Amino acid sequence: MIECIVDDLAFVKADAVLRPADALLEPITAAAIALDRQAGASFAEQRRLGAPLEAGAAVITPAGDLAADFVLHVVLQDREQEASRETVRRALRSAWQRAAEWGLAHVAAAPLGAGPGLLDVDDAAALMAETLAERSSPLKLTLVVEREREREMIEAAVRRFIA
Repeated sequence: MIECIVDDLAFVKADAVLRPADALLEPITAAAIALDRQAGASFAEQRRLGAPLEAGAAVITPAGDLAADFVLHVVLQDREQEASRETVRRALRSAWQRAAEWGLAHVAAAPLGAGPGLLDVDDAAALMAETLAERSSPLKLTLVVEREREREMIEAAVRRFIA
């Protein structure tokens, strides 16, 4: 099940929120930077890595001061690869796998991969719906946007994908 709401991702109650990151789990979007600020100082400590990850990986950490219990970090770029449609696809598949391993039932996210030079908001939402549909176990996905117009575009994109 996929729903889309207008809200602030930091305050959405879910089992986990998706957070776009680089190989060292540093934020790569303005939204991820804002999420980090809201998560607090303990969150920065909890997401430290011993070694860089590859683009397409996903890992779970506690969520600090966020409303969600966990953060699912999706690695969209590393030193060898810039973010692309394929790294977003691989990262989403990894995220859904981690969600299943941890028994998560509800994940919230901004449209992953949306932004200048990558995907349109509706393309990002469709890619999220596509990769979510590949799962064998159910997972509720709440897509969180800042404006009503974005919500309408995403709902239309998801309907087109499901139809």
